[in-house]
Amino acid sequence: MNALRTLYLAIVASLLIAVCAFPIGAKAQFGSKSEVHTEQVQARLLAWAPQGVPTGAQATGQPGTVWVGLQLTHQPHWHTYWKNSGDSGLPTELQWTLPPGVMAGDIAWPLPSRIRVGNLANYGYEGTVLLPVPLIITPEYKPAPLAESMDIGLKASWLVCRQECIPQEGEFALRLPLRSSTALDGAAFEAALKAQPAELPGAQQAQVAGDRLQVRVTGLPEAVRGQTLELFPETPNILLAAATRGDAPGPRAWTQRWDGAVWTADVPLSPDRADSPTEMPLVLAADDGQGWRADATVSGAWPPPAPVAGVSPALEAALAANAARGAAGSGPAAPPVAPSAVPAGTFAWALLGAMLGGMLLNLMPCVFPVLAIKVLGFARHGDDRRAHRISGLAYSAGVVLSFVALGALMLALRAAGEQLGWGFQLQSPLVVALLGTLFAVLGLNLAGVFEFGQFLPSGVATLQARHPVVDAGLSGVLAVAVASPCTAPFMGASLGLAVGLPAVQALALFAALGLGMALPYLAASWLPAVARALPKPGAWMDVFKKFMAFPMFGTAVWLLWVLGQQSGIDGAGALLALWVALALLLWALGLAGRTRWLIASVALAFGAFLAQAIGPAVLRGAEPAALQAQAAPAAGERWQPWSPERVQALLGRGQPVFVDFTAAWCVTCQYNKKTTLANGEVLAAMDAARVQTLRADWTRRDPVISAELQRLGRSGVPVYVLLAPGQAPKVFSEVLSAADVKDALAALKS
Repeated sequence: MNALRTLYLAIVASLLIAVCAFPIGAKAQFGSKSEVHTEQVQARLLAWAPQGVPTGAQATGQPGTVWVGLQLTHQPHWHTYWKNSGDSGLPTELQWTLPPGVMAGDIAWPLPSRIRVGNLANYGYEGTVLLPVPLIITPEYKPAPLAESMDIGLKASWLVCRQECIPQEGEFALRLPLRSSTALDGAAFEAALKAQPAELPGAQQAQVAGDRLQVRVTGLPEAVRGQTLELFPETPNILLAAATRGDAPGPRAWTQRWDGAVWTADVPLSPDRADSPTEMPLVLAADDGQGWRADATVSGAWPPPAPVAGVSPALEAALAANAARGAAGSGPAAPPVAPSAVPAGTFAWALLGAMLGGMLLNLMPCVFPVLAIKVLGFARHGDDRRAHRISGLAYSAGVVLSFVALGALMLALRAAGEQLGWGFQLQSPLVVALLGTLFAVLGLNLAGVFEFGQFLPSGVATLQARHPVVDAGLSGVLAVAVASPCTAPFMGASLGLAVGLPAVQALALFAALGLGMALPYLAASWLPAVARALPKPGAWMDVFKKFMAFPMFGTAVWLLWVLGQQSGIDGAGALLALWVALALLLWALGLAGRTRWLIASVALAFGAFLAQAIGPAVLRGAEPAALQAQAAPAAGERWQPWSPERVQALLGRGQPVFVDFTAAWCVTCQYNKKTTLANGEVLAAMDAARVQTLRADWTRRDPVISAELQRLGRSGVPVYVLLAPGQAPKVFSEVLSAADVKDALAALKS
């Protein structure tokens, strides 16, 4: 027994060493360049510290300030975006790497221009623009005694557009001298700061009147009275950016006039408005480059926000809360809206729907292998009614508690600012690799390659027999782990609703889903007729047990394919090689004599070599850029990668868009992809309607896709959306029907 225990500890130790050898992520490297050039933009990191870095803040206790900024020089006809990008686009984002005690302020956005592209209007910059940012040097900043400079790092991302849009990014670094002057680019900073809008004194007013907003601004300089001004709202998706100035108000026209010293405007609201703010920060600009900023207090009743087609009325409250946060890519998000409870009647129907969806979940292939093991236990204890009932209760408890725990974890991470959705655990290559390994080991056990009792300590080997309740509960946990990616066909709407509910109601929905999944097995365990209907134990059980190894292997192969989508071919190959070493080790431990230890040692050495040589590819995953290059579609291919910018550009050209939100670990996604989305009649209807098809791959975590799913009232995939200019999005059922898609395409307005 001591030898067995020693071997067991050695195996555990080797596995721990292998896991620890795998890096979870890679550290970003600090670059050393201050310029990035693309075909559309020249980007430079500039600094302005004419008096040097104020390191004397420690003595005075008062913070000092220096200025840094990203200067973008655009090629002709190309532009980037202001803090509110208008009808489409994304504002430039800056992420700073600074020493302790130094803080970066907000971008001091210069006055933008109105840029028209087709029937859209954007707010942004052409030519050359500098986005200045103040660096606050606090008393906590303490450079090294002999340090001569301060290291500043910047990772910037911007969207540059003409007719098409190209997301770009760059990493910059510079050393700012501590004591000498840095003023070479002072003129650029002075011009950018001069272009800042001046704050207007006094309270400004805005009144909602139907589908229009009437603005009154006082305190403007006397020199600009009577002039025509431009209006730029800082809050996105409230006013119609493409509205044109006219002599009379119209659906797509706005007017302005002077009432003495008061400037007034009558502006149409955006048909895609998703928020109803009580304060509206506005920027006014004159033709001579002067600008003013005012915070207007909004009064009056806002009209209802634009509905999302294809969503049940029960989800409207959740959709309103989600939409208020703003779609990904629409500029700065509004403050999160507190979850609100739905009416008792609506919530009762949601609970019933969750329970029915959980019951149907037992039919999905993800759950079948685990249920097969439970069937063996049912037959083995066919006459033991008490064992059946205890097993049913324990299995049900494991399922319900696991769903509640996963739901609570998702809600907690979302509350902390993480963009996650249901099935998020399978976006981790580590979780996918561990689940695949578990199914491979269970398959080898069912096939008779080894028995757990041959090499485990007696206390562990007899755990199932001594603690059947624990075994049944863990079976429920395992069922939930593999069932979560299969919930979308029956639970997409309910899980989307749960995200916008208070925690108690949301967790109740997750519990109802678990209860529904466990209910068939729970009912069978308490009905004697089911036990009597099962065959008596016999030789057939050994055949059935070995047959059940193949669903286990099939699930392991599926998870291996998922890992290949996340980590590339190297990651999948590495995991497969580790499985070979593990299978050799498990088989060897079932042998007798010295041969057992010799082969086991070879297997351990092989596994350790793999862990050091190719193991990192399994857990870290491939770099996103490498995966995108590997899966990049050829020019002219039907399905193109999704991005908010691409959607806006296509809609701006008047072209409808069909988006497939999918993931490799989502079984329903793969089924729909091979059936409805490959149907010749559906594809012909899309071609006839000039629909561009885009695919949003959520196999790996992507906060932009998560935010878009949340805006649509969903928290997992699959999700299918048809977008057309001037129309509300059409959200389809998760179980996609060819008839539904063709009907929606036929109903598109010309």
